[in-house]
Parts: sequence; structure tokens; C-alpha cells
Amino acid sequence: MTALGDLLVARIAQAGPISLADYMAECLMHPEHGYYATRDPLGVAGDFITAPEISQMFGELIGLVLAQTWIEQGKPGNCILAELGPGRGTLMADILRATRRVPGFHDAVAVHFVETSKPLRRKQAQLVPDATWHDQIDTLPQVPLFLIANEFFDALPIRQFIREGGGWRERMIGAPDGTLTFGLSDPAPLGALAHRLEDTQDGDLVEYCPALPAITAEIDDRIATHGGAALIIDYGDWQSQGDTLQALAGHARADVLAAPGAADLTAHVDFAAIAQGTQKATHSRLTTQGVFLERLGITERAQALARNLTGDALDTHIKAHRRLTHPAEMGELFKVIGITPRDANPPPGLEP
Repeated sequence: MTALGDLLVARIAQAGPISLADYMAECLMHPEHGYYATRDPLGVAGDFITAPEISQMFGELIGLVLAQTWIEQGKPGNCILAELGPGRGTLMADILRATRRVPGFHDAVAVHFVETSKPLRRKQAQLVPDATWHDQIDTLPQVPLFLIANEFFDALPIRQFIREGGGWRERMIGAPDGTLTFGLSDPAPLGALAHRLEDTQDGDLVEYCPALPAITAEIDDRIATHGGAALIIDYGDWQSQGDTLQALAGHARADVLAAPGAADLTAHVDFAAIAQGTQKATHSRLTTQGVFLERLGITERAQALARNLTGDALDTHIKAHRRLTHPAEMGELFKVIGITPRDANPPPGLEP
């Protein structure tokens, strides 16, 4: 058991079982023992790797999408180029490099990061020193917003519910005999999941992210009011169905309750919930990452880069292209949805 685990056991002994969302929040963001508060989790030496770390092609194409969207919306000035959960800053660095020759784009945008992890902020500052940092999205300036959220929503804490009749039993975490263990609450109606009574039956497990509606509403309101676009890229599907919670440590699956604060915790994103939160602006059709990147020309870009590569470098490059796009790797599991003003086209690579 970790130091954070001992704190959670003591808390439960005093106040009773906690929700999975409370558990995830403590594991990920506890100021002293939380996963993101204490380390850089990315890369070969970390616990997982994201698309920007796999290949520069990912960030290049995302940058050109955002720049083209800016052009199509009339090249507004005084914009922000924002990223939620920007990792090491690799994606934004690639975006800025790919768009530096787009006339007027860099003069029009200022970079803003929404990031709470101090270790990651230090990494980001090395690659994007002129960025401005925020703890929450609602402190971003009220100006046109061009936003990317790549593998951000999957790390938001979730609650899990199992249907029983017309109500739901919540999966809770208790600590009988000092060991963290899953249990179930008594069944009760839940307004946030009332619509899921139509497509579930007794025994089905549904996940719900409490923070998602407010974040989506903030993005929706800003884009509808000021213009801009958002690209949300993550693993998940149109609706939550089944237990998708996972812990990762050393690039391998781990026990969710075994080492609080020492493993990354994520769950699949419910893209239908993001779409439902888009009320003032409009959202694109949900598209797989592989199809999205192919529409943007990733294969042609990969071929161009491959001309100057040989040996191990060429082999790594080919594997990176496959990992980003192939259905058996990230191409099918990861999805993309865009948010734009109602009178604007969806971002390139996406459909209305």
C-alpha cells in the first residue's frame, strides 16, 4: 500500500465509503501524493505514450487544421490557441512549428495551457516558454478560441453505476480490514442517467463523468460567442457501456486499487455526452482517428518524411504511422469530434 493508500483507508474508516470519482481525483491530483502532481508520466521511461510523442506528423496535421479553420473564419485577431492537458508540450510545439509559415496566424494567437501538474508545467515551459498557464478552463480570456484536447477527457474522474430496475447502484470504494475494495450502494434513481434506462437492462454498468458537462458547456459557450473551434481527440465511443476503468504503470495494465497515486487511471470517453453538451455551437460527426488523419493526408506526409530515412529510423517511422492510423492500434479506438460556431464549417477532416 502507498502513502496515499494509507490516507484513503483512514478517510474511509472515519467517513465511510467514497465514490470512484473521489478516489480517482485523489489518486491523480492529490497535492502531495497524486500521480500527476509528482511525476512526468509520459514516454518510454514513464507509464504511457500519447500520439504527439509517437510522431511529429500528428501535431503538424492538427496545427494545419486549426490554422485552416482560423482562415475560414476570417482570420480573427487577438485569439488564443489553447490546449487542455498538454502533456510535455510536444503537441503544441509541433503545432507552432507547422503553422509558422501561415501568414498572420502566429501574430493573431497567444498560447494558453490548462494544466495543474507542476512537473508537467516545467516540461511544457521548456518547449513553449511563451505560454500562459491556467488551472481551469474558465479563466481563459474571452476571445476567439482555437482549442485542442488530446487525451484530456479520459483522465477526468468518473462514477460507475449498475442498473437495478429503474434505479442505479453506485460502485463505491470501502476498506474492510484496511484493504481498499469495491462495493455497491443501495439502488436509487439518478437524473443524470435517466436517458440510459432506454438502452440498458438490469446488471448493465454505465460510467458517468461529473466534470464533463461543465467543461463542454464552457467550450460550447466560448466558441458560440466569440468564434473558433475545438478538436477533442480521445479513446472511447458514442456512449458509455461497461467497465472501462484502467490503471497503467510501466506501459502495462495494473490493479486499479493496488497502488493509489502510483499508476495512471483513465476511462473511455462518452462522446455522446460531449455532443449533448454542445447546445449553442455545433459538433461534427464522430470520426475515428485513423480516418481523420488519412483525410488530412498523413500517408502522403509519411511518405515524404520517409524519403530521407533509412534503417532503424525508417522502421520506427513506419511503425509510428501504423500506430496512429491502423484500426488494430490507435486508428479505431481513438475518436475525434469538432466543435465550431453554427454558421461555420467543421474543421478539415471532419463532417457535419
